[in-house]
Amino acid sequence: MSAASGELVGAIEAGGTKFVCAIGRRVGAELLVREQFATGDDPERVMTEVVLWFVEQQRRLGRLAAVGVASFGPLDLQEGSGTWGCITTTPKPGWQWADLAGPLLRGIPGVRLALDTDVNGAALGEQRWGAARGLEDFVYVTVGTGIGGGGMARGQLLHGLMHPEMGHMLLPGVLGDSFPGVCPFHGRCWEGLCSGPAIARRAGCEAEELSADHEAWSVTIRCMAQAMMNLTCVLSPRRIVLGGSVRKAGRLGESEFFRRLRLETGELLAGYIGALSLRAGGLEEYLVPPQLGDDAGVCGALALGQDVLL
Repeated sequence: MSAASGELVGAIEAGGTKFVCAIGRRVGAELLVREQFATGDDPERVMTEVVLWFVEQQRRLGRLAAVGVASFGPLDLQEGSGTWGCITTTPKPGWQWADLAGPLLRGIPGVRLALDTDVNGAALGEQRWGAARGLEDFVYVTVGTGIGGGGMARGQLLHGLMHPEMGHMLLPGVLGDSFPGVCPFHGRCWEGLCSGPAIARRAGCEAEELSADHEAWSVTIRCMAQAMMNLTCVLSPRRIVLGGSVRKAGRLGESEFFRRLRLETGELLAGYIGALSLRAGGLEEYLVPPQLGDDAGVCGALALGQDVLL
């Protein structure tokens, strides 16, 4: 396997559980090779492993023109900042102020580097090759170890003071539910109530092990619907793509999870958003899983790398 020098693009989906690394081309979503490394709590170790893997792939395949990184956060994305390319105030142990950009730029001399959040990266991937093709205004959400949201407005990935932190919006929750939440910053925010660790702590077992009729699903789906309503009313996306491990819903199943989530979201919206009521397909085409599946993040990282070369 070989490619012309400079025609290869690296991709890194930096997640809270694992780093998925891959190499593709300057055009298209094909991944020529891929590998993954456990994230753990030692950034220096994992970044060394990642850099050495890319150096070895360059030896085998040819020079990388760029690397796109789609990472968990919060991230410093402000160009010119002294901590650009660093993870900042994450609750993940060991990763506060971890430098992602520096080791890559030093270890792969001459490479162009593009960096964004994992969810903005996945949003870009889904817009280019997946469930948001043809849309300029949409939201991508991942619900797993944490909850993050990204997306586009008028064809541009969302940024501002920093990047969106949708997973930390506060929710009213379910009446009578006293669960304190798991977020160390905000307690009962969306991530604190609905992430994988939140479900596990609430239920006493991992989401994959929950029976289909467990009460934790009812509470989680109701809170998720509150978040879907908030995103709909605040950002007015033309579609919400919902990824991450929680949406697979273990023994409940992905199809039933989405059916109940759409039903709950529709009840909360109460017919107020007329455009949803009138459009063909309704909530079935509005609230959807990612077409790229679990590859949305790494494909999005590839797209970030491709775009920095334009």
